[in-house]
Amino acid sequence: MRFLRKILAPFSALYGSITSTRNTLYDKGVLKSTVFKTPIIVVGNLSVGGTGKTPQIEYLVRLLQKKYTIAILSRGYKRTSKGFLIADKNTKVETIGDEPMQYFLKFKNITIAVDADRVNGITQLASLEKKPNVILLDDAFQHRKVEAGLNILLTSYNDLYIDDKMLPAGNLREHVVGANRAQIIVVSKCPEDLNEKEQFEITKKLHVGLHQTVFFSKISYGSLIIGAHSTLSIAHLPNYKVILVTGIANTKPLEVFLDAKHVDYQHLKFTDHHHFSANELQKITAQFSEINSDKKLILTTEKDYVRSFKGVANFYYLPIETTFINHQIDFNTLVKKYVEQGTADS
Repeated sequence: MRFLRKILAPFSALYGSITSTRNTLYDKGVLKSTVFKTPIIVVGNLSVGGTGKTPQIEYLVRLLQKKYTIAILSRGYKRTSKGFLIADKNTKVETIGDEPMQYFLKFKNITIAVDADRVNGITQLASLEKKPNVILLDDAFQHRKVEAGLNILLTSYNDLYIDDKMLPAGNLREHVVGANRAQIIVVSKCPEDLNEKEQFEITKKLHVGLHQTVFFSKISYGSLIIGAHSTLSIAHLPNYKVILVTGIANTKPLEVFLDAKHVDYQHLKFTDHHHFSANELQKITAQFSEINSDKKLILTTEKDYVRSFKGVANFYYLPIETTFINHQIDFNTLVKKYVEQGTADS
């Protein structure tokens, strides 16, 4: 790995130079960012995938939806469609992407839209008859064409951006100095027993500014796994032979959770946002058929289920949520205060 990083170092330096120049041009006003009257909250990261943006967006929806009209705008990674699109009952995962589809299926009273051009997407949302009074931008921290009022930056506990390197030697999309644009930094996917002393040490390591607040969150798993026609308690899962199928960036927290529950599973691991083909599905189900047990099932993530396995027999998904280890009220207050001020001004 060290040898490979040395080989890739020149390419990382070049990539870092390009992104730094771009950010400098935005910081100095040479490249222009658009400011909107509608409160805009960005949830993003410095690295490529795996920090828990989707459950963090869902957390914000649950926090705000009772009082505000919300829209989520995503680029719709790997979708087959182009331009601006709002999800409706006829929308398929291929046309908007897996994360937007997950939001659409879960939250019926908010608007889910996709557009690679976030400026155009926000403009389109603002022109709707039922226009949102708060817009959540999914994975848009590097999208400098929009100047958001609140930037929430995620970094995984086991892969802090401060320890990483630029692409392609590492996973960073921009230099760590970019973290200064965030008002809130969330260290995600933390162990449940992370104490305040360790939190202080991590905060110090991140070199946060006076304008920034750091929070620590964890992944909380549901008590049930959910299939097309039935559910099963997590407590009963150790009685089953399980094939675990994943196509997400970071499977470690899920593996740790299943190991702690003493679940007997075989893990078929695919790349992030993997679209499973009919041939791959056939191979998975064939492997499932070879298990000599009456108690067996195929377990996947909610994102993978929505993308490829919705309604398929024997497939179940395990829901997850973001929860804060401590200071949750403080996080909620910061977000609500920003939205309240923004909606009062607009």
